[in-house]
Amino acid sequence: MNDSEPVIAQRVAEVAAMFQKERTGHAPGSITVVLSHDTLVITMCDALTPAEKELARTPAGAAEVQEFHRQLFLASADALRAEIRRITGREVREAAAEVEPTSGTVVHAFTTGDVVQVFLLKGRS
Repeated sequence: MNDSEPVIAQRVAEVAAMFQKERTGHAPGSITVVLSHDTLVITMCDALTPAEKELARTPAGAAEVQEFHRQLFLASADALRAEIRRITGREVREAAAEVEPTSGTVVHAFTTGDVVQVFLLKGRS
C-alpha cells in the first residue's frame, strides 16, 4: 500500500456513506474500505433501517430486503462509479453489492475481473 491509499480509502468511505444516506435515509454505523492493487471493497455495517431489520427476520422478508438493496445499488452505481473514478483516478470495471440482512451489513465489491470473496467475521467474544 502506498502512502496515498489510506487517504483515498477515507475519501471513498465518506462518499459511500453519503450515497447510502441519500439512497436510504439511514447512514451506516461504520464503513470499512479496503483498497489493494485492483480491488476496492466497501463494507457498511449497520446499514439497514430499523424497518428493514424487522422485515429481514423472516426468510421471505430477508430476500425482499436483499433484492431492494440490489436494485437500489444498480440504480445508483453509475454515480458511485464516477465518484470512485474521480477519487482514485481509475475506472471501475465491475461492481457488485450484497446485503446480509440479519446483521445489516452491505458489501460493495469493485474488481477488475478477479473473484472477490468477502468473509464477515463475528465480533470477538
